[in-house]
Amino acid sequence: MGTLGHVTTTVRTVRLDLDEATRLLDLLPADRPVTWLRRGDGLVGWGVAAEVRTHGATRFADAGKWWSELTARATVVDEVNEPGTGLVSFGTFAFADEPGDSVLVVPRVVVGRRGDVAWLTTLDTPAPALTPADPPAAPVGVSFADGALNGEQWMSVVADAVGRIGRGDLEKVVLARDLVATADEPIDVRWPLGRLADHYPMCWTFHVDGMFGATPEMLVRRERGLVTSRVLAGTIRRTGDDERDLALAATLARSSKDLEEHEYAVRSVADALEPHCSSMNVPEAPFVLHLPNVMHLATDVAGVVHDAATVSSLQLAEALHPSAAVGGTPTTVATDLIAKIEGMDRDRYAGPVGWMDATGDGEWGIALRSASISGATVRLFAGCGIVGDSDPEAELAEAQAKFVPVRDALTAG
Repeated sequence: MGTLGHVTTTVRTVRLDLDEATRLLDLLPADRPVTWLRRGDGLVGWGVAAEVRTHGATRFADAGKWWSELTARATVVDEVNEPGTGLVSFGTFAFADEPGDSVLVVPRVVVGRRGDVAWLTTLDTPAPALTPADPPAAPVGVSFADGALNGEQWMSVVADAVGRIGRGDLEKVVLARDLVATADEPIDVRWPLGRLADHYPMCWTFHVDGMFGATPEMLVRRERGLVTSRVLAGTIRRTGDDERDLALAATLARSSKDLEEHEYAVRSVADALEPHCSSMNVPEAPFVLHLPNVMHLATDVAGVVHDAATVSSLQLAEALHPSAAVGGTPTTVATDLIAKIEGMDRDRYAGPVGWMDATGDGEWGIALRSASISGATVRLFAGCGIVGDSDPEAELAEAQAKFVPVRDALTAG
């Protein structure tokens, strides 16, 4: 069920001086914070004006219906008219139909920045004084332990999947594992968010309702009739030696295993977007995306949507989820296998996370390099694409590399 707050909601967006929004995270108090940031631009918000929690196979549709009802009743004064101004909701959705709950939340206050434009949006509340919030305290006494499966157990699951692929049951499956961090005191999520935003500026640093991380993968962005999706599949760990990493990048770009995995992921995204687009651009070859801890094969798929009036960015995210990059190929066979052998509940890991405005435009990333936080406990997630010639030990090493961003963000060093 959702709360719709007042019968009508009064929303006001005003322009800010850029110096009032230089570091958006510094403004964020501990009151139900939400974030969506990349290279200093994006949105932060706090407080709750309205929210809805949905479950099961209709979680996207139920959230979308609630949002439509809320936007229809809102009175909006928007002096800026940029993507992300006016009435905005932030969402995080469960990976699978069961279990897990999904959330769409509307903050009372949102501060945004896009290039040389900054703004403040308030809902039924006076404009706050924008001063730096009390900074978060560093986590204390953090220790890490295996989640559902230890490394040996997880490698045997990978080997099982490789055997099934070899028998022709499916072409690819993405298998994830979890790691549990425990601190001596409740962790303020703003601490890891700050570290992720500083160390991974090319990723989208996010937090909604306890799900946080820095994702390199844009499931779908829709803005003024244009739609884009950044597909990542195929990964190699960085060494820290620039020359060696350049050689590894070249190896990745030629790797038949990684190129095959990548092609499945691009194809699944292009096939899902095609019914909504009048024209599309799907590059023939991927580029190598360099991040501080790993490198990925990446492709940006773009299109012109013809149904923006009736299909929102959230509905596009639902159509794309789960892509082969987080599920596998064929999708239904792969997701059934995940439920059968992965051995853990993904909850919102690898589900859509992001924001949407009243026109239906928005940005939805995939909740990767991510964790869920509850008090003093944080559950970290990492997944790997498994194909016919995957090696379980190499996949375990790749998963360890994908834990690094959040793991490092939780330690105070």
